Amino acid sequence: MPGVTLLVLAAGIGRRYGGLKQIDPVGPAGETILDYSLYDALAAGFTRIVFVIRREIEEIFRRTVGRYWESRIAVAYVYQEIEAALPPGFSVPADRAKPWGTAHAVLVGRSAVEGPFAVINADDFYGQDSFRKIGSWLGRKDPTGRPDEHCFVGYRLANTLSDFGHVSRGICRLDKQGYLAEIVERLWIEKHDHGGRARDENGRWIDLPGKTIVSMNLWGFQPSFFDHLDRGFAAFLESSGREIDSEYFIPFAVNELIRTGKARVRYLPTAERWFGVTYPQDLASARSRIQEMIRKGLYPEKIRD
Repeated sequence: MPGVTLLVLAAGIGRRYGGLKQIDPVGPAGETILDYSLYDALAAGFTRIVFVIRREIEEIFRRTVGRYWESRIAVAYVYQEIEAALPPGFSVPADRAKPWGTAHAVLVGRSAVEGPFAVINADDFYGQDSFRKIGSWLGRKDPTGRPDEHCFVGYRLANTLSDFGHVSRGICRLDKQGYLAEIVERLWIEKHDHGGRARDENGRWIDLPGKTIVSMNLWGFQPSFFDHLDRGFAAFLESSGREIDSEYFIPFAVNELIRTGKARVRYLPTAERWFGVTYPQDLASARSRIQEMIRKGLYPEKIRD
């Protein structure tokens, strides 16, 4: 019986950050944010790691992150390239320079995943409670017996904002049973008053209370999700594949599942505080947060022994 896999989206370019933020050190022994996520994932019972990367960063990624974890857990690498996982008959536009977004990254990982799996971003800190909850949900011996039930860890918006600029978040609406009813990807959210504000499609500001539930791309999926991505990615390319900057995001795929009634997505709440390195100025804050958690005994002085 397959265990539970952690699929790590680590192919990002980091345009706002200006570098490979997924490998920059934040811990006292040179640990990255991802090292802390992997430490928490192992403690939560995950049995396999799949890194989704770009070939041009493979050598430095393996040297700074991958090789340490290869000796501690089963590890695989897959490559998010523009040509990966394309449906038959579709050709990449000549002026397309980047892959197709987070849902495409998940689809690329299909060949290396068996059984239930979680998805995370390599450059986001999610917290121990979040990994325990999603690991427990995915690791149940009988996860409701339904291959069409997935989950996500939801954060309070106020716990996920940067002091240094705008961020992207999935704004979530729940039904009365605690399942996701809709998720809207907002690409420009910044701190405002006691919560945040976001720009809508017309550039107008929308106020968002601090308690608004948001997705940080910590998803838990059954393997059936890959079949849905196959169909959804083909439909996306048909409608938007000729646009230079179009992207197929995970929330797009999830919303389609919910809209058509083909799956349910359970909300797993957490009070954890996110941090990451969206901007260069975030790095000092991330290092300070790690030191604070080490002082509290949440992490050892050195993760890499």
